[in-house]
Amino acid sequence: MIIDDQHYDVIIVGTGAGGGTLANKLAPTGKNILILERGDFMPLEEQNRANVDVFKKERYRAAERWYDKDGETFSPQTNYAVGGNTKIYGAALVRMREKDFDAVEHQEGISPEWGLNYQDFEPYYTEAERLYMVHGQTTDDPTEPPRSGEFPLPAVEHEPQIQKIVDAIAKQGLHPTSLPLSLTRSEDDPTGDSEVFGIVPALKHDNVTLKTSAKVVCLLTNSSGEAVRAVEAEIDGQSYLFFGDIIILACGAINSAALLLKSANHKHPNGLANSSDLVGRNFMKHHQTAMVELSVNANSGKFLRSVSVNDFYWGDENFPYPMGHIENTGGLLQDIIFAESPPILSVLAKGMPGFGLKQLAKRSIGWWMYTETLPDPDNRVRVKDGKIYLDFTPNNIEAHDRLIYRWIDVLKAGEKKLGSSVFEKLAIYPRGEVPIQAVANQCGTCRFGEDPQTSVLDLNCRTHDLENLYVVDSSFFPSSSGVPPALTIIANALRVGNHLKEKLR
Repeated sequence: MIIDDQHYDVIIVGTGAGGGTLANKLAPTGKNILILERGDFMPLEEQNRANVDVFKKERYRAAERWYDKDGETFSPQTNYAVGGNTKIYGAALVRMREKDFDAVEHQEGISPEWGLNYQDFEPYYTEAERLYMVHGQTTDDPTEPPRSGEFPLPAVEHEPQIQKIVDAIAKQGLHPTSLPLSLTRSEDDPTGDSEVFGIVPALKHDNVTLKTSAKVVCLLTNSSGEAVRAVEAEIDGQSYLFFGDIIILACGAINSAALLLKSANHKHPNGLANSSDLVGRNFMKHHQTAMVELSVNANSGKFLRSVSVNDFYWGDENFPYPMGHIENTGGLLQDIIFAESPPILSVLAKGMPGFGLKQLAKRSIGWWMYTETLPDPDNRVRVKDGKIYLDFTPNNIEAHDRLIYRWIDVLKAGEKKLGSSVFEKLAIYPRGEVPIQAVANQCGTCRFGEDPQTSVLDLNCRTHDLENLYVVDSSFFPSSSGVPPALTIIANALRVGNHLKEKLR
């Protein structure tokens, strides 16, 4: 039996960077808003407060099986909880570069233009940084886009050992810059996430209702197929129908696309909003590589990440194509990134008898490298017999390899300047790339645009095919850029929120 619930003005599915932020934006309207979250509130100790064996544990794995392009099953590393993946992210909130919104030539193809430009997003980037209490500092980073105001809070100070490395990098003519971080500076919840800055403030309004452990399984349209009439969700083994005027998906790029495909009906036989056959297509996630340097001197292992380098973002003198973004990981005993990496420290430990993982973590400096992948319609989310398939073949690989080796050269040159006071004379650079099951930085499965033939959403992130259905997670990205997507998701949710506030009037 399906239970009919009351009617709502707005239904938001998902509480991550997009859904949580949008809920906060719309809450003051006084409209009757329902938020559906598949997971529950996440205990603090289960959040991203991990030890060095985090990658050996199967933490943050969804209790379901997905399938890769070869039909092999895997357990996706994604988080179902209030706050979504922002409960386990690294809290680095970086603006896309100004040129990222234009068509950009890469070695393997074109990264398409967005239909909106950086100036369209800039006010919302500024609003997002204020809302999420971003700590940062404007520097001489040559790729830094123009800003209408300074960061709301001062940058995180570098750990003394990191400061020495930063100085050595700068002496090579590069521009290490402060990494923008969302921090509450609260002892109970030091990193900023969409539960803290989105859902909790929204729930202070009596017109907002949150239902947790509510798995949305289908969207139901009206008889004409022109609008979504209801959302079907399973709660404690019981099916419920929630009726709404405006329906907003924010389940993540993979799950939002999968839900649209699973909701196929006689008016939409290929899935909702899929007249273009683009729902689920052009799936992207960054090339990400983790690298570790072994240090002579011990550190606390618990310092925050604080530095990024973008000098090779658009290439260098030997490679005139974009390479990507570099940032440090922070102490390896704290806030290890949610994106899975091979157990690098375990590899080091085997080569250094007498050192445990905790000891090695305190003697290690970690780096992450991000490179853009290009949209490819064959990289896609599919649904078959109710199961999610993720077809993904990486591209733009040489650009990422060049970024890795270029960075190794920089670190080696820096070590020569610093001498053995900081690093072992023979530095070790183990690295590992992120596998398919780590779906961090997923995007692109419902790209936005003006042409219904080449996009799923319009520029306000409303589906072309259904008049009341929106998608506000990273599905809307036409390209992935080379920086983490969280701030752009948040800024876009604020932008769409302004549009919806006008509509709700």
